[in-house]
Amino acid sequence: MLEEVERWLSTRSWSATDRPLHQILAAKQRTGQTVSVVLPALNEEETVGDIAAVIRHDLMRQVPLVDELVVVDSGSTDRTAEVAAAAGATVVHRDGILPRLPAVPGKGEVLWRSLLVTRGDIVCFVDADLRDFSSDFVSGIVGPLLTDPDVDLVKAMYDRPLGGATGQGGRVTELMARPLLNMHWPRLAGFVQPLGGEYAARRSLLEQLPFPVGYGVELGMLVDALHLTGLDALAQVDVGVRKHRHQDGQALGRMAAAIYRTAQLRLARGHLIRPSLTQFERGGDGFEPRTYSVDTEERPPMVEIAEYQARKAA
Repeated sequence: MLEEVERWLSTRSWSATDRPLHQILAAKQRTGQTVSVVLPALNEEETVGDIAAVIRHDLMRQVPLVDELVVVDSGSTDRTAEVAAAAGATVVHRDGILPRLPAVPGKGEVLWRSLLVTRGDIVCFVDADLRDFSSDFVSGIVGPLLTDPDVDLVKAMYDRPLGGATGQGGRVTELMARPLLNMHWPRLAGFVQPLGGEYAARRSLLEQLPFPVGYGVELGMLVDALHLTGLDALAQVDVGVRKHRHQDGQALGRMAAAIYRTAQLRLARGHLIRPSLTQFERGGDGFEPRTYSVDTEERPPMVEIAEYQARKAA
């Protein structure tokens, strides 16, 4: 490990308990910064309501840490929007944001569009499939941004149990993302959960970043933020244990392909082709191929979008 990374681990890796809630609130009141929480959601009716309810109760009613809670529905066919609204979240449909630009499927697309429907100086993203959710996932990663002006982006780190085994989750992280980062961007090797969906950042940073529209968004954001701000502006906070719905092996393969392509584009910025990934499923006549497109499209920095510029000027 690079000496710079070892130093970073000792100065930019914290626990959620390092900053008590009263200290975070005092910093928020002193600086006047506002906080938006965004939950990107696609068919998450079983969990999105509980997450929204905990944030509303703990961080909006009991203490005024979060100023707005927005669920961006990415085309759900279940009761995700209804459940989220009943829990007190503001629900916005992906297709209703920036309608002149047709939306494409993908998590990164939703995160990018959320910048147009939120106003917080700090934007905190939380995946909508978490179970046994704790508000530490929000306060823990927002805290450093409110208390330390030199920090621009904070990732959550946690244990990810799988099948009763501690730390066995995050298979794409261990098999794809971590090797890529260690080989090509070793300054990012200290991140425990580089692909984790819980992170917070200053709007002033997010609006300058391109957003891969699909699963590559987390890796792309880390790499681009490193180049834009430097390692010391990035940090991570231990928030305990993350429990969520695990995907099957083929879904993870498609995720890994998108992440690899995101890394490849940042390494080469070469000719943009539309790669694909072929997987196999056993059918009546043996193994049958299934070919999927790999996400390669990226949205430009939000600060370049005319509607966003107009809103900032208003």
